[in-house]
Amino acid sequence: MDALTLLTTRKSNKKLTAPAPNTEQFKLILQAAMHAPDHGKLHPYHFVVMENDGLNKLETLLKAAVVEFDLGEEKLKKAENLAHRAPMVIAVVAKIDPTIAKVPGWEQMLSAGCATYGLQLAAQAQGFDNVWISGKWVNGTALREAFGCCEQDRVIALVMIGTGMEKAERECRVIDTKDFVTYL
Repeated sequence: MDALTLLTTRKSNKKLTAPAPNTEQFKLILQAAMHAPDHGKLHPYHFVVMENDGLNKLETLLKAAVVEFDLGEEKLKKAENLAHRAPMVIAVVAKIDPTIAKVPGWEQMLSAGCATYGLQLAAQAQGFDNVWISGKWVNGTALREAFGCCEQDRVIALVMIGTGMEKAERECRVIDTKDFVTYL
């Protein structure tokens, strides 16, 4: 798939199953993420990969966050299902260093976001569907600790990757951009 087709037809898919990317495919996904725009060459992100038993650990961490934030029974059930919605989940942690004046925290956060999108595009280019999720639970104390977060770090994504249960042809949908663009 050429780059423009990939960029103009990418869609999220929450209905995922095995297989997940193999070792070689995953290496390419990480390389794509590592080539995100990055002022200062800081690589202000860290990836936590969960598969197999790691998904059970993710379920426990998400449930702990639901309890911590008193989100209710419905969210508890959702946390259980969410952790097992895909055969691979990659958490993306924005590693923000507020002491770097040349590259402000917001710019480091954007770089982590670009790295996340790079993960998604590289997975899609290799035939894997995915979805980027977040939510209040990514701020859970136990989850942040398990992901090795420092106080200033932010968990910005749980990227679920797998094989789409339904392979729909991706049609190129042209979006009217007139309300999003001005010229000087």
